[in-house]
Amino acid sequence: MAQTSAERMRAWTGPAILSFGFRPFFLLGSLWAALAMMLWMLMLTGGVVLPIAWDPVTWHAHAFLIGYLGAIVAGFLLTAVPNWTGRLPVLGWRLGALALLWVLERIAVLASAMLPWPVVMAADLAFLVALAVLLGREIVAGHNWQNLIVLALLVLLILGGSLSHWQAARDGTAAHGSGLRLLLGTAIMMIGVIGGRIVPSFTRNWLVRQGSQARPAPPMQDYDKATLLVMLAAILVWVVWPDTILTALLLLGAGGMQALRLTRWRGDRTAAEPLVWVLHLAYSFVPLGALALGASILWPGMLNPAAAQHLWMAGAIGLMTMAVMTRATLGHTGRDLHAGAGTTALYLALVGAVLLRIVASIGAAQVTTLYAVSGFLWSAAFLGFAGLYGRLLLYPKPAG
Repeated sequence: MAQTSAERMRAWTGPAILSFGFRPFFLLGSLWAALAMMLWMLMLTGGVVLPIAWDPVTWHAHAFLIGYLGAIVAGFLLTAVPNWTGRLPVLGWRLGALALLWVLERIAVLASAMLPWPVVMAADLAFLVALAVLLGREIVAGHNWQNLIVLALLVLLILGGSLSHWQAARDGTAAHGSGLRLLLGTAIMMIGVIGGRIVPSFTRNWLVRQGSQARPAPPMQDYDKATLLVMLAAILVWVVWPDTILTALLLLGAGGMQALRLTRWRGDRTAAEPLVWVLHLAYSFVPLGALALGASILWPGMLNPAAAQHLWMAGAIGLMTMAVMTRATLGHTGRDLHAGAGTTALYLALVGAVLLRIVASIGAAQVTTLYAVSGFLWSAAFLGFAGLYGRLLLYPKPAG
């Protein structure tokens, strides 16, 4: 008799952290997000010199777009794919091997100055390649063709990482190169696709439980698809030609469409529950980032592109992944879907980190202090997640 996912998880008698995909990767990812920011701040001040082959900006971007984001995407997909395909989850020592591969990647990059760049590239991307192969196999076996778009985005992450490695090895232009833009743009498209499903769905579920008559627009209607197509066009043009008028206009158009998309999901009715309103707040950084990037091209003296990109990188990616991690951990460990004071503090710390980073970039006084406080708030948020949620990730779900 075929096992169900729940039966397979109950049959696992090893460490609880290996009983479901979100457990090891959410914990590892949160710890890495905090550590990588601490290392970045120390690198900027000269407090630490690491044997890394790249310039600090390139490493900083890779640490989050490949290292941190790769872990959280893995935790989400390894948890969601069994629901999408009806197939059994990856758990146990196979899951442990994937987690070990991710750890070895991070070590290889930290020691990249001592290794040939093709070896570093292979090590850095091996985990994402393994995840893509696993996801592709599950989609094909489960005939779950509608999620091929998620696989395609994962492949684009791998291509972006490969291009960035090649640019770093060729002439050191990776810090401002098309590879890193492709990585960031792909991550934003992931939020557009996956966030566009879960934000209205989770909002609707909460509104129903509250007895409200308000309803968000259903996911992936014609307007959503048109918005994603315009966003894709804007990002692809931005990757190739980051400074043209056409790029700016496409980004401004995509940002406006994304902002309207967000208003259709009734976030204005969710103020009573941080676990829900944080999804809307996190998604708001997608249109804000697009609008800011477009504006930075048209009026370069108003806002520099690096600051605008941080609305996407720290705001959209950082806050959306935190929102998903907290909600998924609570739901899959049998807890109430409610964000208490501690969880709300994590959200607010991340928002504060983003806002201070932007203020520091527009010529405010005490720039060094603002950067330091922003980095502290970021690290505190992710260490706070590990502290608040670590026990839930490390120990079995309560019986009954």
